[in-house]
Amino acid sequence: MADSPTPAPPSVPPSPPAPPGPAAPPGPAVPPSPAVPPSPTVPPGYTPTQPNLPLDPALLAATQPEQPTVQLTTVPAGAHATEAGPGPLFVVGDVHGYLDELREALYGNGLTDHDGHWTGGNARLWFLGDFTDRGPDGVGVIDLVMQLSAEAASVGGYAKALMGNHELLLLGAKRFGDQPVNSGAGTASFLAAWRLNGGQPSDMERLQDHHVSWMARLDAAHLEDDHLLLHSDTTAYLEYGDSIEAVNDTVHEVLQRSDADECWDLFRKFTKRFAFRGDAGPTAVRELLDAYGGSRIVHGHSPIPYLLGEVGSENGDGEGSTRVDGPHVYAEDLAVAMDGGVTMDGSLLVARLPLR
Repeated sequence: MADSPTPAPPSVPPSPPAPPGPAAPPGPAVPPSPAVPPSPTVPPGYTPTQPNLPLDPALLAATQPEQPTVQLTTVPAGAHATEAGPGPLFVVGDVHGYLDELREALYGNGLTDHDGHWTGGNARLWFLGDFTDRGPDGVGVIDLVMQLSAEAASVGGYAKALMGNHELLLLGAKRFGDQPVNSGAGTASFLAAWRLNGGQPSDMERLQDHHVSWMARLDAAHLEDDHLLLHSDTTAYLEYGDSIEAVNDTVHEVLQRSDADECWDLFRKFTKRFAFRGDAGPTAVRELLDAYGGSRIVHGHSPIPYLLGEVGSENGDGEGSTRVDGPHVYAEDLAVAMDGGVTMDGSLLVARLPLR
């Protein structure tokens, strides 16, 4: 007899689908951490220049960069202002490739953190030029200044820079190379002058279009809180315009025209120094203040040990080397020198204005 089939279990109707619930809110967007710039290293074959300032004027001149290929954003006018008004004003003297010393000085003034990122809030920071040459990492210094410009602007402050004679020299070496120029004392070239004045091959190798574009756009002069900010202690600015705007426009036009001799003459004049020293110094300062405004000039360019006539070794091991602990006020209190002579056992100076 065949087995009876096993009855199938009764079917169970499927449960109705649960009504859709509210979608989970998206998590907060996490901004990417800013990249920390690599620590600088001294390039092989680095050789400092000889401590023989002032240098031969025949080797001093400036030049024109190539047309910029990277569009850089600028800090909007008034970006540093807050409801409480503009923040404190700081100035930085000549850096000359000493990136570690710059980081240390900025951190010591509360403007950056240990990694070199802006912590100054709405503070205003002005670099007085000469970022490259003589020291080990001029391009690293430029990168840091550009980075701080963007970071400060994003939180209501700003970091801006003036054009120094070494920016003009590096631009000329990049643009014109060994092309002969009329130096007034025989044949010379930007590249030769750059090498003789501490140009570092590693900087030239790493220099990119956006560095060139940034340097070519720097102003030569600025008036901030009744302080006339310049790179060089010379009256040569008066040859380029009777107002700050005119001077800056003329300098930019010279660079855009890309005439080697004209750029060389610009660099030669911006390399002049010591106009504010001695008995005639106060008169020279007043001439600039009368033309451009302000009650005091703040400048870099001439190392304070040279202004004081106390010159030691560039490496800091020579007899009579001078340790600079702060800005030098002179010319009947009308001028403030900010080049602490970091290349010659001095200091990389950062100071808050007005000096107290």
